[in-house]
Amino acid sequence: MRNDISFLSNNLRIAAHLYLPDAPGPHPALVVGHPGTGVKEQTAGSYAELMAAQGYAALAFDAAYQGESEGLPCGLEDPAQRVEDFKAAVSYLTGREDIDPARIGLLGICASGGYSLTAASTDRRVRAVATVSAADVSRQLRLGADGTQDPAVFDAMLTASRTAPGGLPVFPANEQEAHAAGQHAYEGWEYYCTPRGAHPRSAKTLAWDSIDRLAFFDAFAPLSLLGPRPLLMIVGDRAETMWMSIEAFQRATGPKEMFRVPGASHVDLYDRPAAVGPAAEKLAEFFGKHL
Repeated sequence: MRNDISFLSNNLRIAAHLYLPDAPGPHPALVVGHPGTGVKEQTAGSYAELMAAQGYAALAFDAAYQGESEGLPCGLEDPAQRVEDFKAAVSYLTGREDIDPARIGLLGICASGGYSLTAASTDRRVRAVATVSAADVSRQLRLGADGTQDPAVFDAMLTASRTAPGGLPVFPANEQEAHAAGQHAYEGWEYYCTPRGAHPRSAKTLAWDSIDRLAFFDAFAPLSLLGPRPLLMIVGDRAETMWMSIEAFQRATGPKEMFRVPGASHVDLYDRPAAVGPAAEKLAEFFGKHL
């Protein structure tokens, strides 16, 4: 059962969907964060629905400044706010009678994978955290999806961030440009810009102010504080972004496991049944053990 709810994060109204199991509570609960530029109706909602079927209350939310949530300018990627959104969602869940406040976990997908790690590291109410195709948006902007980007690219973004009009385009303009930009860029374009996964509220540009805010953020910096809470990181073994999950995994303290989905890319884990199926099974096993 899906419920439309909202909660406040730094006095901004956050729009969310709460998926509840078909059973009496109090339930163990998960906060599910969407990828960068995504919305709760896309992959975050899909995973939340899958986890609700496994007996978890699962809250999928639109980050502040994105989707149906409040905040201007639209399309701003503010890492401090993104982390606070996770913590505010935990606060909302702990106030519900149908939720067990001692059994709350985080599930972050792509960019939310990075933000969920930061949030869980310092929020002791979180009992376990899992990520799918985890990415630190700051690292990706500075170093590229595969970690080999010329530093001049990010330097140009910083220069433009205070002078350029409009916003920074996130995706190639068309299929031809997407193919030319490589595997990760093409798959992102195909998911967000075609009927495969497109949604009218999903952002196609980043507000330029995002660049300055992301420049000095490090989603993995507080991971020494994560233990003894357990961590599961799920990656596709064809993902160009896998290096970020590996780095985070190496930094994390406490019980940890990395689960690789054979043949899957970063974006396959958003919606391809052959990739999402094994990921969802592993998530149910992990949270079943630790929540």
